[in-house]
Amino acid sequence: MEAHLEQALAKLKTTGVRMTPQRYAILSFLLDSMTHPTADDIYKSLESKFPNMSVATVYNNLKVFIESGLVRELTYGDSSSRFDADMTDHYHAVCEVCGKISDFEYPPLSDIETTAALHTGFQVGGYRLEVYGVCPDCTLTTKH
Repeated sequence: MEAHLEQALAKLKTTGVRMTPQRYAILSFLLDSMTHPTADDIYKSLESKFPNMSVATVYNNLKVFIESGLVRELTYGDSSSRFDADMTDHYHAVCEVCGKISDFEYPPLSDIETTAALHTGFQVGGYRLEVYGVCPDCTLTTKH
């Protein structure tokens, strides 16, 4: 993960983004996290180290990371956005009980973009694939 952090820091530097201790901590947290945290999750995890940091600071930094191409925002209707620092092509499995999101690999579905463009006339910019079900932890707690 250290290499990813160094690459991210270099990318931010080339775009003129100044590295603050809070920004560094938020970026490190995201790169180390496999849980697709919300901004509130990030804030709660870092507030003891940065007692003067606000949730707005977290959101503002997440916006910088998104604009820099280091983080993607995952939105799910009315629930809070989650953030993913893994910018590789991958897919998500979402638990319908607890909301946990897990990454999984599958060959790229680039034919979907081509087919969608042909059938709709859209200039397709990307897609997001998610599967829904019940995670192993929730499966265990619902079976008695």
